[in-house]
Amino acid sequence: MKKSILLLLVILMSVLSYGQAKKPTIMIVPSDNFCISQGYFTTININGADQKIPDYKKAFQENSQIRMVITKMGSIMSDRRFPLKDLEQTLKSIETEGAELSMLSSKSSGAAVKETPIDVLKRTAKADIIMDLDYTIKRQGPNQIITFNLRGLDAYTNKQVAAAAGVGSPSSFATADLLLEEAVLSYMDGFNGQLQKHFDDMFKNGREVMVVVRVWGNSDVDLETEYTVDGEKESLSTHIENWMSKNTVSGRFSTVDATENVLKMDQVRIPMMYTNSSGREIAMDTRRFVTNLNKYLSSAPFNIETKIYQRGLGEAWLIIGEK
Repeated sequence: MKKSILLLLVILMSVLSYGQAKKPTIMIVPSDNFCISQGYFTTININGADQKIPDYKKAFQENSQIRMVITKMGSIMSDRRFPLKDLEQTLKSIETEGAELSMLSSKSSGAAVKETPIDVLKRTAKADIIMDLDYTIKRQGPNQIITFNLRGLDAYTNKQVAAAAGVGSPSSFATADLLLEEAVLSYMDGFNGQLQKHFDDMFKNGREVMVVVRVWGNSDVDLETEYTVDGEKESLSTHIENWMSKNTVSGRFSTVDATENVLKMDQVRIPMMYTNSSGREIAMDTRRFVTNLNKYLSSAPFNIETKIYQRGLGEAWLIIGEK
């Protein structure tokens, strides 16, 4: 009897641990529409066209209401055991890192740390799922009514994986965070169910990313150059696709473009975890996955030098010919 109870407890703990491991990090952010409509944005010029970019720091500094609302949403998600990454604290960390880099210099030569504009761009808040929150509070006589729109976006693919929208009950005294809490609670089980379904799919079928192989203009080889592997003479692009078939979850990926200079593959399902040389389970990401492809191409018979360039969380390029 004791052995049965002990076995049941072990199984239960394993199930609970597995369930907890199946919840990647979430970050709650005010929507672009909310920030821009409230004046919390900066304008930048890209290729001659002005674009409005949300300024989250300004929103937090000038609007105490948005801080309360996001804190309340974070509490609701935390109560449901979804791990959260705090946007405001992450932004402060990025800012501090930038300040430290600007003051850091070499002891011997006084040289500054080299950082390209791309490096600066990549010092951004990262999470697996972005919860995009938009809300408005309107007066109806003595009462206030909140309308909200909540979207869960996969940060790797920008695909919407969960959604909830609704209108709260009129109230003459409730604060913004309480209005939101009352409005969203009846929707959260469905919203979290959609998130969990997406997480379950990722752990079963792999995380979806994009991998692009390109060729430097001065490269001696291109994607149509032929190599012999295991007695099969095929183009480099075919050997890369064969590698992808062996290293993606259930061989799942789609080639959407294939020329002598570009091989573009989307819906690439990479495993969520892998076991390193010391036997530890480590989270797999797009860059690490493409690094493995880089190692394959750097070995015989290819002996190709490559450079890895990461575009956000969910896309990485492998450029062949040189570093």
